[in-house]
Amino acid sequence: MAKLLLVEDDPLMVRMYQRKLINDGYDVEVAVNGEDGLVKIRSFSPDLVLLDIMMPKVNGLQVLERVKSDPTISKIPIIILTNLGGSQEDIERGLELGAVAYLVKSAYRPDEVVAKVKEVLAGYTKSKEVPDAASSSASKKVIEETSKKKK
Repeated sequence: MAKLLLVEDDPLMVRMYQRKLINDGYDVEVAVNGEDGLVKIRSFSPDLVLLDIMMPKVNGLQVLERVKSDPTISKIPIIILTNLGGSQEDIERGLELGAVAYLVKSAYRPDEVVAKVKEVLAGYTKSKEVPDAASSSASKKVIEETSKKKK
């Protein structure tokens, strides 16, 4: 069973995604802010992190920067799951910092988020390396997917 860390400060979003992910067979731990997320990434050792951006104490982009700069946890794939933007600049910033995907909550149903989690974990499990989402072709694909979903 894959271990997921959901870093999200909105209790409604936490309940919705946690329930869906548990029902799909994942072991889910929750962090309610970025600071808590950093602690739990180290203590829980998740296989994947779902990370909101707009949070108290330490925001999601700061969490992403800190995780990717720490060699002991930098290989953990992180999916940004946020209501923030979805503009090309926002997406590129998240991918440049090391996220493997950028999902805008309003554009993705919970089952689509789970499908993306499965996709990322399948790729990660096979290669034991985080896919290089910042590469230009991967970045373009994520931007195109997000743009289509927003329409």
